[in-house]
Formats: sequence, structure tokens, C-alpha cells
Amino acid sequence: MTQIVGIAGSLRHASFNLGLLRAAAEMMPDGTRLEVKSIAGIPLLNTDEEAQSGTPPAVDDLKRAIAAADGVILATPEYNNGIPGVFKNAIDWASRPATDIPRVFGGKPFAVIGASPGAFGTLLAQDAWLPVLRMLGVDLWSGERLVVSRAGQNFDDDGNLVDTEVRDRLQAYLAKFVVHVRSHTRER
Repeated sequence: MTQIVGIAGSLRHASFNLGLLRAAAEMMPDGTRLEVKSIAGIPLLNTDEEAQSGTPPAVDDLKRAIAAADGVILATPEYNNGIPGVFKNAIDWASRPATDIPRVFGGKPFAVIGASPGAFGTLLAQDAWLPVLRMLGVDLWSGERLVVSRAGQNFDDDGNLVDTEVRDRLQAYLAKFVVHVRSHTRER
């Protein structure tokens, strides 16, 4: 069974990006499972607190999930043309201590998708993730791009993806990403 972890970069219950991942979990290719992870409960990174109390349990849980997965999908919102601070903070925490980066992130297939109410979707946020993911040493899959613009028209009030064209695009995207993940797994 191919294990994929999807991380939603928003704390909102009806988040468009959480909705993308919920829809993705329903349409994964055969032999693949998507586990949706939340960044809720992850405090702001403070290395003084880390030195005093260690890594918070919510961070340990996220790190374990990433490390155990065959691949990871980041579902990113876009705030002010960039990565939401709360999402970047969660990934920064997951990279602590720096000696854990190879174990948690090193060479792991990652993909970035996103939905936003804006006309350009999450194009700039997805691009902003590139140097971060490069530094973490992931295998960033760039075979396709999934950007959902004007998301309010594609999701219902509870954040469920209802647009059939976007669902079809998401399903095609997932199928191609899973092929990449499986080829990466065979190479190891």
C-alpha cells in the first residue's frame, strides 16, 4: 500500500485546502491511501522553549507521519502573495532539530497544490515553497500543477469540493503523482 500524507496549510474548519485533501483522500488510485494531517496545535517556533521543553507532541506527530509516508502533498493557501505563516511555521518545526531533516524530508517525493479565492489561485505560494523544499532536500514533483482559483465557486460552505472539473483535474494530478511516488519507492 502506498502511503501519502496530505498537510493542509490552514487552520479553518471549512478551509478550501483541507477540502482539496478530503476530496483527494476519496479519489486516490487503487493501492494508495492518503492520510490528512492538520497543523492545528503547533505553537509558534521558539527555540528557547524547544530547548527547555523539547518538541511539542503535535510536531512529533507531524514528523512521524511525514517520515513514514511514501510521499507528501502540501495543500497551501496563499496569503498576501506568499506562504501562510502558520504553514511555514509547521514545516519549520518539523525540520527541528536540523539533524532530523534527512530522516523526515530527505529525498521524499513532495507535491504542492492549493486553492484560493483569488484570480491566480495559489500560484505565488506554490512558487514560494520551492526554495524551502529544496533546502529540506525533498524530491519535489513538478510534473503537473494544481492551482484552484476563485475557490469560493468550487467549494460549498463546509469546504467540500463540489466542482466536477476541479475534481477531475485533482484526480488526474493524484494519479500522476502516485506514479512518481511509486517509481521513487522502487528506486530505493
